[in-house]
Amino acid sequence: MYDLPHHKEHNEEVVKEFIETYPFAFVTGCDSENRPIATQLPLIIEEIEGRKVLRGHLMKNTDHHKAFLHNKNVLAVFTGKHTYVSGSWYSNPHSASTWNYMSVHIKGNIRFLEEDALEEILRMTSLHFEDQNEQSPTVFDNLPTEYKQSAMKFITAFEIEITDIETVFKLSQNKDAKSYQNIIKELKTHGEDGRVIAAEMEKRATILFPDS
Repeated sequence: MYDLPHHKEHNEEVVKEFIETYPFAFVTGCDSENRPIATQLPLIIEEIEGRKVLRGHLMKNTDHHKAFLHNKNVLAVFTGKHTYVSGSWYSNPHSASTWNYMSVHIKGNIRFLEEDALEEILRMTSLHFEDQNEQSPTVFDNLPTEYKQSAMKFITAFEIEITDIETVFKLSQNKDAKSYQNIIKELKTHGEDGRVIAAEMEKRATILFPDS
C-alpha cells in the first residue's frame, strides 16, 4: 500500500469505526504451493485480554481454508467509498487527476477455533448484523436446532490476531486550501460515493487548514 505520511489515519477510534462501517473484508494468503488465495468475509474487530483480533467464520475445505491451515499469515483489507477526482477541480487545473479512497490493511495470524467458539461467533455475528435484535428469526439462538447442527458441520470459526495495521485515507490532504474546498464542492454532486468522501474531507478541513 502507499506509505505516504499525509495519507495516514493515526486515530485508532477512527480506524475501528471504519472497520465496523465496512466489515466485509478481502482476506488473502498463500497456499502450500505459494499460490495466492483470497476470499471475502465479514469480520468483527475486538479486544480480548489485551489482544486485538478479527473474528469470523468460513466454510471448511475450501481453497482458502486449506491455505490458512497451511500458512497462518493473512492480510485482511477493508475498503470504503472511493471516487475519481478530476485535476480540473484544482486551483491549477493543468494537473493529473487522481482517486480518493479509504482503506485499512490488517496483517495477522489466523487460528481456527473449537466448536463452542463457533456457536459464540455465530451468535455474535448474527446479533451484530441484525442490530442486536434478539427477536429476529435469523439470529443464531432462534434458528431451529436441527438446521444449526447441520449447517455447523460445514463451517469453522477463526480469529486473526492482529500484528500490524496500515491505513490509507487518501483525501486530497496534499492539496492547497482552495483546491481542497473545490474538490469537496464537486464531489457533493457526484453520487453517494462522492458525497461520503466529501463529508470525510470536511471533517479534516479545519485541521488541515486552520487559518482558512
